[in-house]
Amino acid sequence: MTEVPRRVLVVEDDEALAQAITDLLGDEGFDVEQRHDGQSGLATALESPFDVIVLDLMLPKRNGFSVCLEIREAGIHTPLLMLTAKNGDLDEIEGLEVGADDFLRKPFEWPILLARINALLRRFERGQSRKVVVGDVVLDTISRQVSAAGVEAKLTSREFRVLEYLMESVDRTVTKAEILDAVWGPDFDGDPNVVEVYVGYLRRKLDVKGAASRIKTIRGVGYVFSSGV
Repeated sequence: MTEVPRRVLVVEDDEALAQAITDLLGDEGFDVEQRHDGQSGLATALESPFDVIVLDLMLPKRNGFSVCLEIREAGIHTPLLMLTAKNGDLDEIEGLEVGADDFLRKPFEWPILLARINALLRRFERGQSRKVVVGDVVLDTISRQVSAAGVEAKLTSREFRVLEYLMESVDRTVTKAEILDAVWGPDFDGDPNVVEVYVGYLRRKLDVKGAASRIKTIRGVGYVFSSGV
């Protein structure tokens, strides 16, 4: 039996980039449709089923936030990867809040785009949430919700990814370099102390006043998410 190719909708106003994404995914066996503005992208998403939607943030006629929100309000749960050329965590937060499943900044490497799309497909095809539980901290990789001691913690996309990596390495000391490679990517050339900044953010959002931090610093080595707190 011939396998039906997975369908991808690419909504991107840069037609050269949209075509490059189409060519990449086409070479991998995907069936790709392009739209170059938010209004036509939304109409196509509502009219026809897709396996993945790749949606740019800054689009003519309707922006990506508006398109994503309406797709979700229509009850469509297709995995959605949002693209942006803008910097800062605020767009990531808003994108996730309106229903995006993942966020990718331009410019990006083609293998990273393909890996993100395949990861979204795997998560969606599992059909249910996957929870990582360490002590009283619960992290849901599908809904991207986190709770500590029963209280929901609002995390940015980057904070979530740092926490996910630490929790999946529970009771193992991980170095700054490992975290940078896993979360920021192997080509990151910024200040490695950004890891300390994000660990600080997580401690403020997860730790209980008067109790030991769940994320322990191993001086001169790195960090460990302890199951013993």
